[in-house]
Amino acid sequence: MIDEKMCVSVSNDKLMCRFDPQLHQDIAKKEGFEPMIMKGRIYKGYGYVNEVGYMTEKDFEYWLELCLSFNKSAKASKK
Repeated sequence: MIDEKMCVSVSNDKLMCRFDPQLHQDIAKKEGFEPMIMKGRIYKGYGYVNEVGYMTEKDFEYWLELCLSFNKSAKASKK
């Protein structure tokens, strides 16, 4: 959580990322990306990245920067 907004987390060996939903189609093409699916629905702007997607420091930094840059404009969750 950053500024009371979900940004990025770690679950087992995957990163869970929140990013600009408008980028979803391009992000989905990245190696290691897995869509977040709940109740049969793909959540645009959210996804998982498995080990293949963040093996290098450069790849890891890419995902963190992606999430951090969106966090600035993301809406906070309702309390």
